[in-house]
Amino acid sequence: MIKYIAYCRKSTDEKDKQVLSIEAQIAELKEFAKRENLFVTEFITEAKTAKVPGREQFAEVLKKIEKGMANAILSWHPDRLARNSIDGGKIIYLLDTGKLLDLKFPSFWFESTPQGKFMLSIAFGQSKYYVDNLSENVKRGNRQKLRNGVWPSKAPYGYINNPKTRGIDIDEEKSKVVKKAFQLFADGNISFTGISQFMFKFGIKREGEKPVKVGQVKNMLSNKFYLGILKYAGEYYQGSHKTFISKKLFDEAQKQVEKIERPRQHGHDFAFAGLATCNECGAAITAEQHIKKYKNGTCQTFIYYRCTKKLKPCTQKYISESDTEVQIRKIVSDCGLHENWEPYFEKWITGAEEKDKVTTETETIQLNEQIQESEVKLNRLLDGYLDQVIEPEIYKQKKNELFDEKLKLEEK
Repeated sequence: MIKYIAYCRKSTDEKDKQVLSIEAQIAELKEFAKRENLFVTEFITEAKTAKVPGREQFAEVLKKIEKGMANAILSWHPDRLARNSIDGGKIIYLLDTGKLLDLKFPSFWFESTPQGKFMLSIAFGQSKYYVDNLSENVKRGNRQKLRNGVWPSKAPYGYINNPKTRGIDIDEEKSKVVKKAFQLFADGNISFTGISQFMFKFGIKREGEKPVKVGQVKNMLSNKFYLGILKYAGEYYQGSHKTFISKKLFDEAQKQVEKIERPRQHGHDFAFAGLATCNECGAAITAEQHIKKYKNGTCQTFIYYRCTKKLKPCTQKYISESDTEVQIRKIVSDCGLHENWEPYFEKWITGAEEKDKVTTETETIQLNEQIQESEVKLNRLLDGYLDQVIEPEIYKQKKNELFDEKLKLEEK
């Protein structure tokens, strides 16, 4: 007796509206089984792509076939069973070994003969070709989007995908939250976790209504997309989208990211350490750093200066860095230049300013020339790649080097 397992599948990433839903497939297969008088032992459904091996429910179907619990499969079309060569090969192998006696499809003819297996292998091949071709078309479309300066994937936080223009626009509400997050982080008094909690509080969250992960926060704060630069598959492109994060703010945030990721050193570089000695005992003045962490994820750093008391007993207590700064500023302000020296210093300062102005203008001209030269090199490199004179990997490597060089020049 031939016992069928009915297998229904529709991938969550399938955009083809012609592919029936799982519910519709079940209805069609029940009607087909009744009309053809087929004995169906069970229905197994799965919402997963068949582009790659590893479908759990499909593996369960094959396992039951191998154990003899069933010996035939009923499905809507061969592409529901396989869109990759491994799964397609397993089906044909089970037919060759006799463990799988029959396959039935309402939309495809099959019989277990050499001709039938040949037609089935063609159907599996067409299914794989469809996936490969679709993938290549998507990649080609993405490359063209990137050349046009358009991000081809989900918009970063603070932006929104525009279905009409197929571009990316600034989200007027959430962009304000993201900008504030950059500002808070650049100030240096909040952690990645604190930024995640801040964004969650104001409506920016990941799937499942959960706070954004710490790793995603770090990536956001380091994403050059916010400067108008796209990086996709290791390659740089100039973006065409509007930005709302300034270069200055982005760089300040990067300093904090690097500060957090930098391996902790045992010592500290205090501003006034070693600058003075204790007025009471003559010992050196040292500094201490204390960090207070709050429940909301923020933290605050306090620095105190005190006598080391290494020479003899001393009654002096510690003072805060701000109080230390006030005392030092008073000492400096009490130091002045004789009024007879004023004309000479004014003349020297004026001359230095004029010299700096000329130097700055010259450097600006040179930088603009270097940036233009980098753009010319990028265009020549692209011409060589399009003419197939330059290999793809070499093109990608050289392009990134030139793009990095151009970015560094623009940052000066």
